[in-house]
Amino acid sequence: MSDIERTEFQLPEDLPLTRAPEAPVDAHQHPGEQDAETSLRPRSLQEFIGQPKVRDQLSLVLTGARKRGVVPDHVLLSGPPGLGKTTMAMIIAQELGTSLRMTSGPALERAGDLAAMLSNLMEGDVLFIDEIHRIARPAEEMLYMAMEDFRIDVIVGKGPGATSIPLEIPPFTLVGATTRSGMLTGPLRDRFGFTAQMEFYGSDDLTRVVTRAAAILDVPIDVDAAVEIASRSRGTPRIANRLLRRVRDFAEVNSDGHIDLAAAQGALAIFDVDELGLDRLDRAVLEALIKGHGGGPVGVGSLAIAVGEESATVEEVCEPYLVRAGLVARTGRGRVATAAAWHHLGLTPPEGTLGLF
Repeated sequence: MSDIERTEFQLPEDLPLTRAPEAPVDAHQHPGEQDAETSLRPRSLQEFIGQPKVRDQLSLVLTGARKRGVVPDHVLLSGPPGLGKTTMAMIIAQELGTSLRMTSGPALERAGDLAAMLSNLMEGDVLFIDEIHRIARPAEEMLYMAMEDFRIDVIVGKGPGATSIPLEIPPFTLVGATTRSGMLTGPLRDRFGFTAQMEFYGSDDLTRVVTRAAAILDVPIDVDAAVEIASRSRGTPRIANRLLRRVRDFAEVNSDGHIDLAAAQGALAIFDVDELGLDRLDRAVLEALIKGHGGGPVGVGSLAIAVGEESATVEEVCEPYLVRAGLVARTGRGRVATAAAWHHLGLTPPEGTLGLF
C-alpha cells in the first residue's frame, strides 16, 4: 500500500479531544486540531449548517446517482479554507454508504503515487484530493484518463523498451478541494461534473455552528455568548470552533465552566481577538501600514519586515481577511489602509483616505 494513502475513513462515535496550541486567527488547520475538528464535523447533509445552495445541489446529484445505481459525477469543491470542504467530502461518502480514501495534491508528486492509490480503490469508493490544484503534472495527466474512462496506463521500463500496460480501475467518485480554483488547469476543471463554490458564513449560521459545537463538547453556553464568538470568527466555522475551545478553557479555569457573555469577552480579550476578529498579527500589520507608512501605499514585503513575519504569512494569512473586512485595499502601487482601518485603531484618517466621504 502506498505511503501516501490513508486508511478507510470511518466516522467515530466518540473521539478524545486534544487541546490545540495557540495559533493565529486564520482558517488553516494547525497541528493538534485534527481530532477536535473531527469530533465536531456533521455526519450528513441535514446536519451540515450553512451553504444551502451547495447542500441542495449536492443532494440532487447524490440522490439521482443512487436511483440510477451508478456512481455520482466527480465533484469539485472550491473556496477559502475552513468552510467545510473536507467535511463535505466525508458526508458524500457517508451518504453513498462507501469508503473514503484521502490524500492531498502535494503528496502526489509522481504518476506512480496516484496509480498506487487508484489501484486500491473499490467500486463506488470516494477519492478525496485536498488542494488538488497542487497536484504534479504527470499525476494530473494520469488522472484525466482515470476520471473519464476509469482506466490508467502504467509505463513499465524506460527508453525504447518501455511498454504501456492498461489497468482497469473500478468506477469511483473523485472529490477535489481547492482554495485557489484559478490555479486549476482547464482540462482538469472540465472533467468535474459538479462544481460548488463554498461561501463565507453569516452571523446566524455561525451562531448555530457554535451552539451545536458547544452541545457536542457538553459546554453550557448562553445565546449572547455564542453570538459574540460567532461575530469574531471571520465568517469561518473552523475559526468559530477554535475560539469556542479557547473560551471553554477560560470558563473552566476562571468559573464553573458555563460560558456567558462576560466569559466570552474576557477569553477573547486574553487571546487578542478583537471585535472584528483581528488578532495581534492583523493589528500589527494595520499599525505598520498606518503608523509606519502613513496609510500606504506600501509593498507586502515592507509590511512583512515591519511585523517580523514572512511575506507569505502576511499575504496568505492576514491580508485576505483585512481586504474582505474593508480595512486594506490592494492597489497597483501597493497596500493602502482605508478610513475604516484608521477608525478601528482609534485614529483620524487624513483627507483623501480611501473610503472617506
